[in-house]
Amino acid sequence: MAVSQADIDALTSAIANGEKSVRFRDGREVQYHSPRDLIAARDYLVRLKADEDATTAGQPRRRAVRLYHAGRGFR
Repeated sequence: MAVSQADIDALTSAIANGEKSVRFRDGREVQYHSPRDLIAARDYLVRLKADEDATTAGQPRRRAVRLYHAGRGFR
């Protein structure tokens, strides 16, 4: 999926106006449950665009390391 700056701007505008729905440039409209979902979607698109821009510039993709611990904690 190609992310454009117009998509990010549409989400940012919806956040600023307090709206819960966004109409993108390709005509689709997305209804979000809360402003928190809008912010999460915008941040996700910003990361995708940064990765796409880095890839086209010849830079390696960023790595994400996720750690998970399910053991018992200390008391």
